[in-house]
Amino acid sequence: MKREIITTEDGSTTIHLPEWDEQYHSKHGAIQEAYHVFIEMGFFCFLKNNNPNPLKILEIGFGTGLNTFITLIEAEKNTTKVEYTGIEAYPIENFEIEKLNYPSELKTSEELFNKLHLCPWEKNIEISKDFSLLKRKQFFSEIEDKDAFHIIYFDAFGARVQPELWTVEIFQKMYNALKAGGVLVTYSAKGSVRRAMQEVGFTVERLPGPPGKREMLRATKHSRHKVE
Repeated sequence: MKREIITTEDGSTTIHLPEWDEQYHSKHGAIQEAYHVFIEMGFFCFLKNNNPNPLKILEIGFGTGLNTFITLIEAEKNTTKVEYTGIEAYPIENFEIEKLNYPSELKTSEELFNKLHLCPWEKNIEISKDFSLLKRKQFFSEIEDKDAFHIIYFDAFGARVQPELWTVEIFQKMYNALKAGGVLVTYSAKGSVRRAMQEVGFTVERLPGPPGKREMLRATKHSRHKVE
């Protein structure tokens, strides 16, 4: 499928799929969306109430590596030890990576960004002293992790173009993969998505969305105790 690099409204780039009229990130601002949905409503919110060591994160849709890169930046700022797993069925190409402007827009290391993409798949790699990355090339339907993660960044393509990624079956896998007390955050706020999450046992909150979206969702696998 053809992929094009485009610039979003906050100046950061993303990948556009003309055949689907779909982007990897919001056209209203790739970096803005990533910070709001995954960092502020996921990463920061979870750490406010829990102190796991290490913090284990699963990303559904590694894609451009933007969510991973920002998490790495914020983990280092907060001296938080993170073990990060990114799932992607169709990794992007090196020439596409070179056209993404996240290091310059975030005013940080291009070397670190390239390291996220160039490190081998299926191996746990230490990216920095407190951040390790395991990239797994697989379909989301193949995920079988159990009680493994504190946070899930659910950043699959939208239900309009890939409804099979937003089903009860997929969210059951997400529920199983989370530790008790863990959270899943996603940019989507569709009623069908919320109901699928609730059907498998999640408690779901509607939260203010990033620029260009009124709402987003955060789902919690409840526990009486803080996650250690």
